[in-house]
Amino acid sequence: MPARSSSKSAAKPAAKARAVIPQLTWEQIRPAPVVLVTGSEGFLADRSIRMLRDTLKAEDPSLEVHELDAATYAPGELLTLASPSLFAEPRFIRCDGVERATDVFLEEVLDYLAAPADDTYLVLRHGGGQRGKKLLDALRGGAGGGIEILCAELKKDSEKQEFVSAEFRAAGRRITPGALRALVSAFSEDLAELAGACRQLLSDESEEITEPVVERYFGGRIETNAFRVADSAIAGRKGEALLLVRHALASGADPVPMVAAFASKLRTMAKISGARGSSAQLASQFGLAPWQVDRARRDLAGWSDEALGRSIELLAETDAQVKGGGRDPVYALERMVSVVADRGYAG
Repeated sequence: MPARSSSKSAAKPAAKARAVIPQLTWEQIRPAPVVLVTGSEGFLADRSIRMLRDTLKAEDPSLEVHELDAATYAPGELLTLASPSLFAEPRFIRCDGVERATDVFLEEVLDYLAAPADDTYLVLRHGGGQRGKKLLDALRGGAGGGIEILCAELKKDSEKQEFVSAEFRAAGRRITPGALRALVSAFSEDLAELAGACRQLLSDESEEITEPVVERYFGGRIETNAFRVADSAIAGRKGEALLLVRHALASGADPVPMVAAFASKLRTMAKISGARGSSAQLASQFGLAPWQVDRARRDLAGWSDEALGRSIELLAETDAQVKGGGRDPVYALERMVSVVADRGYAG
């Protein structure tokens, strides 16, 4: 009869292997024989890879730069590019789309890891998913002597604000908290656009970037942010919400996407209202991201189910009116904003 202890041991699930290679943030990238760049934030991944390439090029201007697409890879391409050249120039080989790689690419890179070429920097960009798991496990287990650069999507406003703060710190400039919040609010949907806005503000001659400076550059963008209007109304800041919506309309904003922003937030609040469970559990249950659950829970402060119901009914009416079913879509939109700010009561 087998020992009881061995039986228990056999029943235990295998522990998840931990990465033994350094796992660094995008701005910490440094030369290594193999650099694995993972995560869904393409802008940060591209910037990080570009930083590494520029660093290597500055160290040796003879650096050869090559790019491969793992999804259309042909047999022998990596071996050809990594082979020593006549003048022994260092090589930088970027491979994009590893999450869509061909079988032959995965096989040849695994073989390459056993003996990486001298003076060669192989960069593998993997955007997410299970494709290439064997290769990823080998890299994280130490094959090839590489490093991993983590480029996760910045989902929270606090993460985006820290990104902007870092941009200004790196340039030796200051930005006030109000200007920081206004900038992130205006460009919260696209990190590349947010970075571009930072570059534009850094070209300004002002020693310190303040809200008026941000307003001067991006006033129209800030005021037409539909979700900013919705956030103000849902929080009960009626005067601010009406001011924002009037500025947005004066800047040429369309009422339809503004109503859609309200719909997105109110319906998410309705789903979460009264639901029990962790953010991760509710996110899985309702097809949301955990941060959306957390935001909806914060938005629900001061709201009752009855107030939500009244607001959602008016939302449906307003949606029909701004899409051609009413005589005055602007009046319908402003009335909806007022009612939502008053927690579902018409003033």
